[in-house]
This record gives sequence, C-alpha cells and structure tokens, in this order.
Amino acid sequence: MRTKFRLIESTKESAISTIDKSPFKFFYFSLIVIYWSCSSTPSAETIADPWLKMDTILNLIQPPEFPDRSYSVIDFGASNDGEQDARNAIQKCIDKCAADGGGRVIIPAGNYLINGPIHLDNHVNLHLEENAYVRFGVYPDDYLPPVRTRWEGMDLMNYSALVYAYGKNNIAITGQGTLDGQASEQNWWPWKGLEQYGWKEGMPNQESENGKHGLLKMNGNRTPIDQRVFGSGSYLRPNMIQLFQCQNILIDGVTLKNSPMWVMHPVLSENITIKDVKVISHGPNSDGCDPESCKNVLIENCFFDTGDDCIALKSGRNEDGRSIGKPIENVIIKNCRMKDGHGGVVIGSEVSGGARNIFATDCLMDSPNLQRAIRIKTNKVRGGTLENLYFRNLDIKQVTEAVVKINANYTIDNKSADEFIPEIRNIFVTNIKSDKSKYGVLIDGYDEKHPINNVTIEDCQFNGVSDGNPIKNIANLTIKGVYVNGEAWK
Repeated sequence: MRTKFRLIESTKESAISTIDKSPFKFFYFSLIVIYWSCSSTPSAETIADPWLKMDTILNLIQPPEFPDRSYSVIDFGASNDGEQDARNAIQKCIDKCAADGGGRVIIPAGNYLINGPIHLDNHVNLHLEENAYVRFGVYPDDYLPPVRTRWEGMDLMNYSALVYAYGKNNIAITGQGTLDGQASEQNWWPWKGLEQYGWKEGMPNQESENGKHGLLKMNGNRTPIDQRVFGSGSYLRPNMIQLFQCQNILIDGVTLKNSPMWVMHPVLSENITIKDVKVISHGPNSDGCDPESCKNVLIENCFFDTGDDCIALKSGRNEDGRSIGKPIENVIIKNCRMKDGHGGVVIGSEVSGGARNIFATDCLMDSPNLQRAIRIKTNKVRGGTLENLYFRNLDIKQVTEAVVKINANYTIDNKSADEFIPEIRNIFVTNIKSDKSKYGVLIDGYDEKHPINNVTIEDCQFNGVSDGNPIKNIANLTIKGVYVNGEAWK
C-alpha cells in the first residue's frame, strides 16, 4: 500500500524551532499545521507526555513487605553438601513460615540438591544468601503430579515449574544466591526436538498429539482445563519460575541459570517487581522474563544472556488468550542489559489478550548474537490489540537483524479457519542509537486494509545499517530527526 508518511525536517533542531517569520517559512509552517490537522486525530496518548504516565504507574508498583521473622532451612534438616535431597526440608520450612504468618526462609551458603519443585506460600520471602547454590534435579517425574499452569500461552495441567506458586499473595525470591535448573543437551532441552539441543532421531519430543499439537487442538476447541492433563509422556518442559494468579511479587538479586524453558513467568498476576536479577540460559525457548496477562510490572537493572527473547511480554495464545481477554499492561522496563537473545524487548507472539502501556527506557543491548533490539510480533491467528508502546534512550551496539522490528505476519504454526487480524497502533521510538545492524527499522503491517497505525520514530541514529529500512502497510508514520548511516532519513 502507499504509506501515509510524515517526514519532519531532519535537522538537529525540531522543524518548529527553526521556523522564522519570513513569509515563505511562515507559509511552510502553516502547511505543516494544516497537514497535521487533516491527519487522523491523535489519541490522548499522543498529545500528553506519555512518560508522565510511566511515573504514575511506577508509583503503583510497590514490593511486598514481610514480617521480621527468619527460618533457616538447615534447622529443618536441609543438607548443604550438594548430594542429599533437600527438597522436603526446604518445603517444610516454607510451610512453617507461612503457617506462622510469614517471614524469611533462609537458604544459607552452601550447595543444595532439590529433587522436585519448591512451592511458595503466602507472605514468604525465599532468601538465598551469598554463595548459596541450588541445583534442581533433572528427573521429570519429580515434578509431578500435574499442576495448573500455562505453556506457551495455553492453559493445562502439566509439570510444576521448578519454583511455583498458585493464587498466593506477598511472595518473594531474593538474595545473592543462584538457582540452577541444570537443563542441558542431556536434560530437558532435547524435548524441543532439535539436534542442536541434544535431540536425536527416534527420541521423543514435544511435537506430537500427546504434546504441543494436542494442546493446540484443545485450545482451539476450548476444552475445559481440567481435561487438559499432560505431564508424563507429553514432553512439554516446565518453566523455572512460574507465579500464577498471584499478587505482590518480588524477585530481587538472584542468579538464574539453565532453565528447561521460560525462566521467569508470572501469569495473570499484579504488582510485580523484578530487579537486579541475572539470567543465563541458552536453551530452546529460554526467554529471560515473560510476564503474561499481568498488570503493573517493573523490570529493572537486570542482565539477560539467553537462547531466546530476553524479555517477552505476553497475554495468552489464541482462544485461551481471547477467552480471558486480559492484556499485559502497565509494564516498565528500565536500566537493563541484554546480551545474547532473539530479541531484547519483545511483545508477542502469544499476545491474543492484547498489550498496552508498555515503557522501555535506558537499556544497553550489545552482542553479535542478539538478533533484534525492539520486536513486536503477532499474526492473524494470535490477533490482539497492541497499543501505547513507548521506547526511548536505548543504546544498541549491534544486532544481527533489525534495531526495530514490527511484524503483523509472524510465522503461523497452526492453521485456523477464523481470522483475528491484529491491531497495532501508537508506537513511539525516541533517542535510539545503534552502531551495527542489517536494518534500522523493519515494519510489516498485516495488509493494505489493516495497516499498523500511528508510529513515531524521533531523534534516532541508526549507524552501520547494511540494508536500509523496509516498511510496508503502515499508516501515519512520523519520522523526525532520524539519521541512517549519518544521513537524514528521506
């Protein structure tokens, strides 16, 4: 389609600030004003400074507080020699702490083996002291019986996450210690079905009617969740941390390594603070942090080195996302560092419930193995309304594909008779500096009748761009003060 495009004079100063009172320039300025007035009416989000709204949201996000009581897992029989199973002792300690009204469950320095999941409870702060190293066992049956969970945006009964909570209030994982899922080419990762992760011909994997394909059919048929029982024989890997329908969450300071799948995955939860967390996991689908259908989320001062997206914001997949209809909203990402990954800050693709009021600011992304900095992805099967998305002050040293990628035709892995064409609008990208990429901006709207609408790219410098800025199917694109390889974007 023919893009509706507004190119504001590309000087170091704004077009308005350079207008003087000469007749020609006054006439030129008047034309600009008339053109803006005749364009589609901007929403309130585009008139007021949206970053003031970020400050309002930030004030709503408050970390939980806990009673001044401490319980050591050692006192409940946990061994820190790294050989004896400490799971029962740690769970007893958590249960006692919760029964007493809450407090801190302390895992002191040492090595711990946990054969099975840890289930958090109300008002409990699981605190790993410095040099506490927790290794989770790798026998899948230890993570049964099945619990209510979500897998790639679909509801089911499946293996418990390594650290799990359902319907809890005031919970935390804090400290300077490490949680290691021990996933590898020998454990968990081969279930993806790819040779690079240890799978070999003849080995079982998730791509079966007992696994992912069966779950997709149940999703499309709206099968009741209590009838979607998977677990043993499904080869659907668990998350490292999943906090489902919880309120007031804090994850602070810990290092998370070698997850079977998504690393941090709060679902349908509110008031979430994730800060100073270090994620290192290079397996398949090893997204660093995936808040799904959550509200009021802060991700701050974190480090991500992953095998998939560093941060990916989600809201359910297909029918499961649409039936609940709860977007991912009011998310603030600030002062994070992204190393390896498919994308730095990503929205989608499991975003059928929508996404709105997303803010990412003051992040550093730098790796020859990072594919994209900002990525928005959905398709006609996922659908969803994605709106009011703000990105500023991002320092991008290098990415292998695009600095900014918006794609409404993301890969479809299951066909549907119905179409749920996504709506993507109100995207603002400001003060992005990049040193090397294939594309500066890569935008692919759904089609001519359903374009991406109202995108502003302002005060950005895309250097070392080899293949330009391919754009199609977009309406109301504003470019202001943008330079590509040192030249004004024309």
